[in-house]
Amino acid sequence: MTREIITIDEELCDGCGRCVPECREGALQIINGKARLISDLFCDGLGACIGNCPTGALKIEKREAEPYDEKKVMEYIVKGGSEVIEAHLKHLKEHNQLDYLTIAVEYLTENGIPIPNISSENKNGDSEQMEFVQWPIQLHLISPLAPHFFEAELLIAADCCGFVSPEFRSEFLPNKRLAIACPKLDTNKQIYFEKLITMIDRSLIKSITVLIMEVPCCGGLLKLAEQAIELSSRRIPLEAVVIGIDGKILDKMKVIGGEEL
Repeated sequence: MTREIITIDEELCDGCGRCVPECREGALQIINGKARLISDLFCDGLGACIGNCPTGALKIEKREAEPYDEKKVMEYIVKGGSEVIEAHLKHLKEHNQLDYLTIAVEYLTENGIPIPNISSENKNGDSEQMEFVQWPIQLHLISPLAPHFFEAELLIAADCCGFVSPEFRSEFLPNKRLAIACPKLDTNKQIYFEKLITMIDRSLIKSITVLIMEVPCCGGLLKLAEQAIELSSRRIPLEAVVIGIDGKILDKMKVIGGEEL
């Protein structure tokens, strides 16, 4: 396939090796005093190594190359230990390579390898406020193993809530990941159970908040979340918030294992 990939000018390369640790995929090595691309499979073409080359020997070119293979990269990455894994995941996140990040997290999950926390921190040392930092948000479209769901607080909101509630963004979104759904109009809701169970058991989400309207059809979204928790191997906190058609909060209740507290 034709894609972007690193190229190295051997005449300019002095073999300093500064590029090697910046290539989180392990695509570069110093061989016979020069930086070498050891495999097209390992180069993602993002160019993180370029800025660390003092001689300008590294550039991105578009040419025929084998497709980048994230699973092959992870097989190499995990040999370096937890710090190397964390650096690689952060590298993917910083470059907005969410598809590759999902594959990497799936590989770690499937092989029983701990997944490092890659949430960024602000200058005060607090974790980032997570507002609309993910896509997609519709429950049919999201991947339950997407890295942004790992150990996250999940907000499941009925479609109408975001338009009706003036506090939707400020009150409910901070520090949560979002999934939206309509229990009345959406089809094939069985897949919702499967995705939520996967989030609970494999992505290890910490809690679920269900945000629904006061209309009767919205109650199905809460029942869906309750049943998903009951069918999963973990019992996590479940909270329900009911919004009136005027946008005001009518009720908040803690629900655990189907019982209101």
